[in-house]
Amino acid sequence: MDTIFSGIQPSGDLTLGNYLGALKNFIPFQDTAECYYCIVNQHAITVPQDPQQLHERTRNLAALYIAAGLDPKKATIFVQSEVPEHAQLGWMIICTAYVGEMERMTQYKSKARKEEAKEGFIPLGLLTYPPLMAADILLYQSDLVPVGEDQRQHMEITRDLAERFNRKYGEVFTLPEMWAPKGGARVMSLQDPTSKMSKSDDNDMATIHMLDEPDVIVKKIKRAVTDSLGHVHYDKENQPGISNLMSIHAAVSGKSFDEIEAMYEGQGYGVFKKDVADLVVGEMSPILARYKELMGTPELDAILDEGREKAHEKAHKTYDAAIHAMGLYR
Repeated sequence: MDTIFSGIQPSGDLTLGNYLGALKNFIPFQDTAECYYCIVNQHAITVPQDPQQLHERTRNLAALYIAAGLDPKKATIFVQSEVPEHAQLGWMIICTAYVGEMERMTQYKSKARKEEAKEGFIPLGLLTYPPLMAADILLYQSDLVPVGEDQRQHMEITRDLAERFNRKYGEVFTLPEMWAPKGGARVMSLQDPTSKMSKSDDNDMATIHMLDEPDVIVKKIKRAVTDSLGHVHYDKENQPGISNLMSIHAAVSGKSFDEIEAMYEGQGYGVFKKDVADLVVGEMSPILARYKELMGTPELDAILDEGREKAHEKAHKTYDAAIHAMGLYR
């Protein structure tokens, strides 16, 4: 049986893009694999965070994991900072990494520029982010890691670091493979469909959040930027707005672009937008209802307590093997 690990940062309100591009893809694995799904809150602090907000977002994200369909009886759901082996192994992996390879990471370069412009300094945590991510994955002897295409470089460095450790200290870590869905949904901004939908977009009409009420979702899709061509056709170059809405439709309905084009032949954008809104509301409403239910009961803490124990049990075995391989024992 394969072991799966993946995690999401609690750094903002999750969007429809996070759900269709990541969270929804986690769910099928729980029936066929040993799954560990983590709220990676220690990654969030690589840039400044408001402590109370980080605490609240961590709980919110845990509730969304479960509300979206992750079953704590089938998958281990836990908070990264509650399993100390993540930070402990992270330091060991940092000590096998090279400054040059960390500085070459594309996400480091873009985030460093952004933080320096915003804060006047570059947090060191941004540089050492990849070894901590590697530790997260390697602790569970993961075979597959479902992540977005933007994480490919991080997955490559994870394998490099694991191979380097294994060569130097003996075979401790499984070399993980990245799993990306075929034709996976990359949801774009509703107001600028050439840019990815973002948690932090200043224009709230550009982003559908997982916790948006149904009427808000309908309003945002109704106002989504399209074009003047007037026919539903997948063409990212000339019709990026309609293509984005088609991607959302396909991800929720399971229909191909050809099928969607045939369904709306001769119909205007108004009918199409209404159907996309109905599909999204139908998908998100049960998640919102279950989320509200979880946030008002002790059930969430019970699930996370159990997840912490199960994750710790697995993580400690790998950590113990790693410290013995490296000589970090008396």
